[in-house]
Amino acid sequence: MNEDHSRSPRTPRGKGPHKGQQPRGQRARSLPRDARQGGKAPRFAGSTKPGQPTRLPARPAIPTVDVHDPAGVRLQKLLAAAGVGSRRVCENLIADGRVEVDGQVVTELGVRIDPKRQVVRVDGERVNLDEERVYLAFNKPKGVITTMNDELGRLSITDYLGNRDDRLFHVGRLDADTEGLLLLTNDGDLAHRLQHPAYGVLKTYLAQIQGPVPRDLGKRLRDGIDLEDGPVRVDAFRVVDSRPGKALVEVILHEGRKHVVRRMLAEAGHPVLSLVRTEVGPIRLADLRPGRTRRLGRAEVAALYKAAGL
Repeated sequence: MNEDHSRSPRTPRGKGPHKGQQPRGQRARSLPRDARQGGKAPRFAGSTKPGQPTRLPARPAIPTVDVHDPAGVRLQKLLAAAGVGSRRVCENLIADGRVEVDGQVVTELGVRIDPKRQVVRVDGERVNLDEERVYLAFNKPKGVITTMNDELGRLSITDYLGNRDDRLFHVGRLDADTEGLLLLTNDGDLAHRLQHPAYGVLKTYLAQIQGPVPRDLGKRLRDGIDLEDGPVRVDAFRVVDSRPGKALVEVILHEGRKHVVRRMLAEAGHPVLSLVRTEVGPIRLADLRPGRTRRLGRAEVAALYKAAGL
């Protein structure tokens, strides 16, 4: 029998392919294009010889920030005093890596910090640890001037606060004829951000206006109303109630210009008969009676920090 010499010789078992021969099952298209065209395959960072596994450069270590202040107060004690939980609960939060100080996760129970200087977050939410910080919600009655001290002797916010040693800021203003929610605090940075339109903190108003309300009023307000100091547009608008000759509408916007709600509704042909601010960011007026104040809770303060980007 004649042998068929046209077949390629078999590769002995255990031996590799002949020099220049592709291994069985490997396709040429798996090589880079320039290698298939006769060029050299590119050398990758970290490899020493062609064919060796590519070694990626080691990532630089993230520097550890030392947040410990030997003259400070133990972190778990401050968290417990701030109402986060019992001392044991706060210790567990730290041990579980759920507490950050100045952006650094803290897991050691012996860490001391300065509550007036350092920023602490639990599960990503900022916690106020400075006992001297004050955060109040105040329901301003109609006829009260939004100032802490009126030179003309008119009724002002101070008349409702009693004798206080701390200096408080009011977040934004309400004109004398407007009622509703004012936030009072001695946290100047937070107060600035809450009232500055660049940070987009929403304020919600209930306005009683002359009716009837046309269907396109909301669209006009969202598209923008031209005022003498520039255009203004609302973030949201809805009709709450409508009766013959008047209607109750909700206006939400982040603008802080003087009398902005009254001016834009008047320009739209629906003068305001009465106006109440019901919300500032995540804080609601709810059932707080006119002339009364209440201290904001820990969760509310954390929500304000988040709304202000702090």
